[in-house]
Amino acid sequence: MKRTAFVALVGLAGLGLLGCGGEGSSDTSEPTVNLAEFCTSADATGSITVYSGRSETLVADFFNEFEAATKIEVDVRYGDSAELAGQILTEGSATPADVFFSQDAGALGALASADLLSTLPSSILDRVGEQFRSSASKWVGTSGRVRVVVYNTEIVSAPPTNIDSLLDQQWKGKIGFAPTNASWQSFVTALRVIRGEDAAREWLEGFAANDPVAYEKNSAVRDAVNAGQVSIGLVNHYYLYELIAAEGDDAVVARNQFMDSGDVGGLVNVAGMGVLAGSDASTLGQCLLTFALSDAGQEYFVNRSYEYPLVAGIAQYEGLPAFSELDPPALDLSDLESLGATQELLADVGLLTD
Repeated sequence: MKRTAFVALVGLAGLGLLGCGGEGSSDTSEPTVNLAEFCTSADATGSITVYSGRSETLVADFFNEFEAATKIEVDVRYGDSAELAGQILTEGSATPADVFFSQDAGALGALASADLLSTLPSSILDRVGEQFRSSASKWVGTSGRVRVVVYNTEIVSAPPTNIDSLLDQQWKGKIGFAPTNASWQSFVTALRVIRGEDAAREWLEGFAANDPVAYEKNSAVRDAVNAGQVSIGLVNHYYLYELIAAEGDDAVVARNQFMDSGDVGGLVNVAGMGVLAGSDASTLGQCLLTFALSDAGQEYFVNRSYEYPLVAGIAQYEGLPAFSELDPPALDLSDLESLGATQELLADVGLLTD
């Protein structure tokens, strides 16, 4: 939907929350994000179209804050990350999208490998560590998330701590998952990359034989686990914190189980953004990415979607395991680009269902 910015652009160089190093800046030891490079020139007005694989409930206010801080209007088209990436691949250079905001790195990688994303400047890329951005400088992570097993504490006393344990017969018909979700498909892509195609197929066939219960999205998996409809579910870590924030800790019986050290089920992935190569508003698109990596943008993702910040110096959400202490599988997130091959494999083993 189109939203009009009612707040006129003010002197961004002096606006402390955007980190432009003005008089009110309290920390000059490290360079801060300077929106002026993209957002204060005379031609930095107009609108951009964003294809967002992140849900409206999570990020609508983020776009509102961006509009309020700039003269740029945002037209957002929400959907599933994998489906939107497929739509852009079909649209090609004719896509109306200026920016793709993905739930995971895999969908971004698929567009980068098709040469549909533009090269980003170092002023954006260098805000995050190399492991959280495209090795070809085509996209950048905006927040981090971890794959977990969410489990019902009233039903399960010892949840699985690795993906091979999910194949045990005790979980037959008791596992929830979201087959069309981009994060699930990125996990499967990581499985293919780390274990190889044959081993990945074998694991997926074993998983399918255990009759997992398919849900439309991760939040539905989480709710089913909390209600006892299934015992465990495969989701990203932050879905539990969303429910606790909405219902209160005492009302939620679900909890997260983080996976064993190095297990592919504990994949650390990122939400991220890329600017479409054919965009006529690439400067404005880069402004949105810059805002996402400003202190204000990072704090939004910490406090509103309970994700890990990717920019140094931003405190993580209280109660989460320290990001530095997570031991995910060794994987270059750029290697998650083979989304099409993953979807073909999932369809072949009967797990790509609506």
